[in-house]
Amino acid sequence: MYYSNGNYEAFARPEKPADVDRKSAYLVGSGLASLAAACFLVRDGQIKGEHIHILEELDLPGGACDGICDSQKGFVIRGGREMENHFECLWDLFRSIPSLETDGVSVLDEFYWLNKKDPNYSLMRATVNRGEDAHTDGKFGLSEKASKEIIKLFMTRDEDLYDRRIADVFTEEFFASNFWLYWRTMFAFEDWHSALEMKLYIQRFIHHIGGLPDFTALKFTKYNQYESLILPMVKYLQDRGVRFQYGTTVTNVLFDIKDGKKTATKIVCLRDGREESIDLIEDDLVFVTNGSCTENASLGDDTHAPEVRTAPGGCWELWRNIAEQDPAFGHPDKFCTNIAATNWESATVTTLDGRIPPYIRKICQRDPFSGKVVTGGIVTVKDSKWLMSYTLNRQPHFRQQPRDQLVVWVYGLFTDVPGDYVKKPMKECTGVEITQEWLYHLGVPESEIADMAANSARCVPCMMPYITAFFMPRAKGDRPKVVPDGSVNFAFLGQFADTVRDTVFTTEYSVRTAMEAVYTLLKVDRGVPEVFASCYDVRALLDATSKMMDGRKLTDMKQPFFLGIAEKAALKKISGTVIEDLLRRYHVI
Repeated sequence: MYYSNGNYEAFARPEKPADVDRKSAYLVGSGLASLAAACFLVRDGQIKGEHIHILEELDLPGGACDGICDSQKGFVIRGGREMENHFECLWDLFRSIPSLETDGVSVLDEFYWLNKKDPNYSLMRATVNRGEDAHTDGKFGLSEKASKEIIKLFMTRDEDLYDRRIADVFTEEFFASNFWLYWRTMFAFEDWHSALEMKLYIQRFIHHIGGLPDFTALKFTKYNQYESLILPMVKYLQDRGVRFQYGTTVTNVLFDIKDGKKTATKIVCLRDGREESIDLIEDDLVFVTNGSCTENASLGDDTHAPEVRTAPGGCWELWRNIAEQDPAFGHPDKFCTNIAATNWESATVTTLDGRIPPYIRKICQRDPFSGKVVTGGIVTVKDSKWLMSYTLNRQPHFRQQPRDQLVVWVYGLFTDVPGDYVKKPMKECTGVEITQEWLYHLGVPESEIADMAANSARCVPCMMPYITAFFMPRAKGDRPKVVPDGSVNFAFLGQFADTVRDTVFTTEYSVRTAMEAVYTLLKVDRGVPEVFASCYDVRALLDATSKMMDGRKLTDMKQPFFLGIAEKAALKKISGTVIEDLLRRYHVI
């Protein structure tokens, strides 16, 4: 497997790999990473669809990319995915997946046209005082000290950040900035999370720094990601004969490990309460999604809070059982043993009549029923004790959603502190109580909140114990390589597999691990698109520097006397050169 860039590799079709007709593939889990791997096996690996077996514990595919209408509870979305134009592997995949709505076009075509005609941007990024504009005004509010801390983190080697927390590399001046407000609420970072992951995020998305305050950096699907991304992939695979086996819990994969080689020899699983096994040969390929951010997620309803489940769950136990066999298979306990640090809660609120939408319209400054961008990303309630944020994507968010209803996604980063209106921790609140807290911060008169929450909305809360498990401080080897050293026929997929330079908690990461796994095990002779190299582009770096300084120029900043003299000499030296032109174009001087 090798990385590439440019049109030469992007548009090429690989030759059929040697001996592929005698190979079979078993994929554990049916989330985005596993489905993507199956698609790459078919498209680029040219394996016969009937030789591909997807083993799924639940009774439907999709993993964390969900979006359902529960017959009892109503519409449910545990989370949403923010995408951008440089998700190279994701778009490489979806250029080949046909749209379910329009004949003759791909999911990528559909997505591209939608976001060209209706580009994303926010008109209200944060509120205070129950619905008033927080007037962050697109500013980052970084002091010189905080700016230097970001630059220092950007330049730090990965190995110097192993097992270090964000709180270990930043001071209070940084945490008081709008930059941290934007960052932590957009990506769900806590100050005890991994400094390494934050550094990777800064490097990965340096070209989008200017789009953080108003979300112009982001692009969204027409509907929820289950309907817009997962279902087209499932149909693509089913049409090619791929076999889906639901209600199957894989508990272990057994290996023969000797002479530096690791060969998967058996899959152990539970089906209908009975243990079964699948014997493997070297030509059988095995792909395992190790770990899950939505494992043990539980739903509540209007009158019940969701259960906080503290058991590890099936996917974590599977990874533990695999990891016991060789150190190269990672260390799952680094991620799944501190629920207090990895949980937060979301809720899906559906409006039922015309009472709530005017308050939404006032905040987002758009007609939420227009079918176009509504909030343009999350609106963060800056003074919320839960640090609540909420968003309305294009409506309807579900194909079957009534046109007079709105589906709102709400989340709270702090689940264990009492709210501002409801004096209970979010994790103890019913759906009605979460709706009340949200309505309070929308600015609904307090005298109307209780009745409106009970009769004008339906709320499905969702507690997710491991939702940010992948952000926990880590070191080399804690996440296994996509294809561990010495692996003959086995690969890891998803957010807890380790690949170079890309960032977890993204659709791109899942698809990238899938592509790398398939190309490595099958020796597909086509390059995997490298991570967009904006952190090596001087233009992106200058632009980000200028944006983070909120329009201040380097020449405006206070300098010691001797540095000021050196700066003047340097400016004189570059006067009239392309370097001066570049610095002025990006407003650095």
